[in-house]
Amino acid sequence: MPGENLTRIEAEERKALLHVDSYAIELDLTRGAEVFGSTTRVRFTATEGASTFIDAITRAVHSVTLNGVALDPAEVSDGVRIQLPSLAAENELVVVADAFYTNSGEGLHRFVDPVDGEVYLYSQFEVPDSRRVFAVFEQPDLKATFAFTVTAPAEWKVVSNSPTPEPTTTDDGAATWSFAPTPILSSYVTAIVAGPYVEVRDELTSSDGRVIPLGVFARASLAEHLDADYVFEKTKQGFAFFEEQFQYPYPFEKYDQLFVPEFNAGAMENAGAVTFTETYVFRSKVTDAIRERRVVTILHELAHMWFGDLVTMKWWNDLWLNESFAEWASTLATAEATEWTEAWTTFQAMEKSWAYRQDQLPSTHPIVATINDLEDVQVNFDGITYAKGGSVLKQLVAWVGLEAFMQGVAQYFKKHAHANTELRDLLVELEATSGRDLSEWSQLWLETAGVNTLRPEIETDAQGVITGFAVLQTAPEEWPTIRPHRLAIGFYALDGDSLARIHRVELDVAGERTEVPELVGLAKPDLVLVNDDDLAYAKIRLDDASQQVAIAHLAGIAEALPRSIVWGAAWDATRDAELRPSDYVRLVLGNIASETESTTIRTTLAQLVTVARMYVAPERRLETVTEVADGLWALAAEAQAGSDAQFQFLKAFAQVVTTDEHGDVLAALLEGSRALDGLEIDTDLRWELLEGLVLLGRAGESEVVAALESDNTATGAQAAARLRAAIPTAEAKLAAFASLVDVDTAPNMIVRNTALGFQHVIDPAPLEATVERYFDSLTTLWAERSYHIADTVISGLYPAPLASEALRERTEAWLAANPGTPALRRIVIESLAGVERALLAQERDRRA
Repeated sequence: MPGENLTRIEAEERKALLHVDSYAIELDLTRGAEVFGSTTRVRFTATEGASTFIDAITRAVHSVTLNGVALDPAEVSDGVRIQLPSLAAENELVVVADAFYTNSGEGLHRFVDPVDGEVYLYSQFEVPDSRRVFAVFEQPDLKATFAFTVTAPAEWKVVSNSPTPEPTTTDDGAATWSFAPTPILSSYVTAIVAGPYVEVRDELTSSDGRVIPLGVFARASLAEHLDADYVFEKTKQGFAFFEEQFQYPYPFEKYDQLFVPEFNAGAMENAGAVTFTETYVFRSKVTDAIRERRVVTILHELAHMWFGDLVTMKWWNDLWLNESFAEWASTLATAEATEWTEAWTTFQAMEKSWAYRQDQLPSTHPIVATINDLEDVQVNFDGITYAKGGSVLKQLVAWVGLEAFMQGVAQYFKKHAHANTELRDLLVELEATSGRDLSEWSQLWLETAGVNTLRPEIETDAQGVITGFAVLQTAPEEWPTIRPHRLAIGFYALDGDSLARIHRVELDVAGERTEVPELVGLAKPDLVLVNDDDLAYAKIRLDDASQQVAIAHLAGIAEALPRSIVWGAAWDATRDAELRPSDYVRLVLGNIASETESTTIRTTLAQLVTVARMYVAPERRLETVTEVADGLWALAAEAQAGSDAQFQFLKAFAQVVTTDEHGDVLAALLEGSRALDGLEIDTDLRWELLEGLVLLGRAGESEVVAALESDNTATGAQAAARLRAAIPTAEAKLAAFASLVDVDTAPNMIVRNTALGFQHVIDPAPLEATVERYFDSLTTLWAERSYHIADTVISGLYPAPLASEALRERTEAWLAANPGTPALRRIVIESLAGVERALLAQERDRRA
């Protein structure tokens, strides 16, 4: 992996020499299971006499011809780059090579469906992986047109960025698809998807009158579960919303959405050919949170067609803007154009929680990060890039106003269509439409790291009338920036069991102390909520009286968003060791039954499990996890029949079972001798309940084999890998470890699920056996594996559930002995930070 790096300086030097006009790429996908043929013809201009290189990660290079002159592949190619000496002013380069399929979700991924033996391919090129498929100047500011010609089995579907042409067939059972050239694109948003996919068609009319063909694709063995009509409906709602808001018609000829196997991310914004994880094809019941997340993801990728594909950042330091804009815009569209009207509550519960967590790690960085090379880019696909950036854009919209913001965005698209930009290009347009100077805002919010904490300071007289009200702002010692915030303060009053907002004021908060004179003279309410409506990006604290009211009366707040803000404040206080973890457990178990917003339930239950397993003092861990399991089963049994809450409570219960009684419940549910009204134990839920029995030692290899025989699918294989790794013995943990470290053959989703099972423990003691092997393996893993696999293995096999002083000391010792490789160190440092936070929380839990 280190030899595949590209520095920003190299990219800038190459950009100064070249202008790329076009690529013509021929791919032969009929050559077996390991390699495919790749021929690239690229035309470009250059500074005459200069030398540079083109990127090409290959199995073999057969020929390199530059301006009609054959170059010796043995001299100019090292398997990663091809050197190009003595360039002319006008150049044509032809590279004939063998490239290789991957099973890591990088480059051209090859998957064999265990159900029917069919082969499916898809490309994933962001950040630097189109070079795994064809020779390319792999950087976002060297845009060009791309014309793909693909030879594949005649019965396959082949999809790319341009509309799929009629193929020409041959006598050997193959066919060739010759796609028209694309518009000007960056290489990372080009795409090839091929295989016997099932296709569903529709169309819409764009705002400029064009008819845009729509397609939805999935594997044949999943086609019966594909709800294409719903996907089309959300897509059409998104098209109408974005074309109106952006004042720019959809910029491509067609729009295909392809659900593909073993996909690493949620989706990828390939121009006109978006790929999605096929976990969004629901073969079993899923939570409302997942159903809503799919809608947000559909609209996120659609927003990228304008912001990212039509207009693209020059270099990866502005990756945040690409992703943050899509995250903000998709949430807005979801809330305003679909039935998921509580999307901003979802954003608060999930995205902001992710952002706050990432922003408090030692590895936090400014939103506009320093990206020196491709390794920097890879590790910066994080909560700062997506969630904090989206949160800060929401703050910017509150600062300048939605109308002015959208007007500025529309001008940005018109001015920079098909080009590359930097952050300043967008800010110029926003300043023009809003009349605000954003230079200071940009400096404070985008060029500094860390999250502020806001808390109210309230003074009252004897009658409870407010005589002084201020918002206090603090910053962490490591990142001491005090920032401007646009926010609202809400006053809530009890009326019987109801806790309703009776007053709201919106203001700008700046400095360490901001007086709020308009609240003086009002009666102090039962609950004061700083950052009501969640406009600002900041952790908040409740005053003591408000905290007690919130804990007792969360159910009384009718609106989902303020409830979510209160839940988030309690979680932040627990993570910061201000609220006792045991008190957080009681807060959740005592109040979650009344929560109705699915993502808030999902996020809060995940946090509850983390607190019980890692934050509670170890001497009380088993007792606490048992209390949580008992409480979750009671909640599931008492929840409304068939409800989302019932489903989530049961799933969470299966993760934390500790007693024989818990095992009896799971066994009875699996056997059908016990049931929850309205809830079917379907295929995926059956795996989760069986995993609980595995945790208890009441199921093992034979039960996993039997379950896999009845669900011989890719998803079944992934679940089986997870369950095998969850067997609670040192031998099983070592076997799981060895399956990922000693060999490099497992596909990416098996790697991910094995890591999930490895970390799934109630008693973490079996993980002790893996500690020394883990640290001994790190440098080799980083040197020999692709980035995605290395990151998944190194993060996933860190024995975090131990959460002990010994693990902290061992991690610190490795870091001290290995000062190089910043990207690898960052992964380990982030893991260590989780242990350190757990140790502080454990110490807080011991105090009354």
